[in-house]
Amino acid sequence: MPGSPYTDLDRPPLSAARLRRALVAPNGPWARLELRTETGSTNADVAEAARAGEPEGLVVVAERQTAGRGRRGRVWQSPARAGIATSVLLRPGEAVPDRGWPAAPPTGYGWLPLLAGVALVEAVARLAELEATLKWPNDLLIGDAKCAGVLAEAVPGGSPDQPPAIVLGIGLNVTLRADELPVNPTGLPATSLQLAGAAATDRDPLLRALLRAVADWYDRWRAAGGDAVASGLRDAYLAACATVGREVRVLLPSGDDLTGTATGVDNDGHLLITTPTGTRPVTAGDILHLR
Repeated sequence: MPGSPYTDLDRPPLSAARLRRALVAPNGPWARLELRTETGSTNADVAEAARAGEPEGLVVVAERQTAGRGRRGRVWQSPARAGIATSVLLRPGEAVPDRGWPAAPPTGYGWLPLLAGVALVEAVARLAELEATLKWPNDLLIGDAKCAGVLAEAVPGGSPDQPPAIVLGIGLNVTLRADELPVNPTGLPATSLQLAGAAATDRDPLLRALLRAVADWYDRWRAAGGDAVASGLRDAYLAACATVGREVRVLLPSGDDLTGTATGVDNDGHLLITTPTGTRPVTAGDILHLR
């Protein structure tokens, strides 16, 4: 049947009802979940909701994105139902006394995309039974190939004294075949869970595990006042990061590049690059693993 979501039996559709039962309060950690057959960008959808005053906890999931974005304006696309495309709305600058969450300072917001990367590693290890690592800041690698990415965007508050909302978008390649993989402009090959030999490629439990892991780490980080060290997030990130300890080349947003050894991640989530002239924190850039 043309146009039916059941024409590819390897890619069954998600069920909004089942996902809501599992993930939306009072049964789960999220406030509201929307499942869309197709959208331009889940990040754009959640950002629009944030500007309209949507409270924290919205999740938007799309079976297909037509204008998905990665970092630095890159395109992130996938065939329908071949991956996970989801974005969540967070308001870390607002205190939540009922949960024991103080307002997190904006200086800590840079940890949120790294938090999503840690959640990805945990979900893939638990459900797909694959060993995954992170290339700073938050590209999910299986071997030396990219399988997922994270894009965090700030949405300004409605008034000067209102803290920004954070939209956290995650794209994971699940059943993409070799001829469907995207081309990465930095030269890093792509893969999918299926191509990597995953034990499971059912998107429903994968998505549930991922969103629960994000919620769990966000709860720990919020309870610690946005402190990545006190919450254990920094240690978890370092344990998952394949960049630290490697010789790397950093393509900086300015167009310059920096070559040295990635020696750590500071308390703000910045990558520390050591060169013969000293150690420099990198806040943004494309990382190339040299060896």
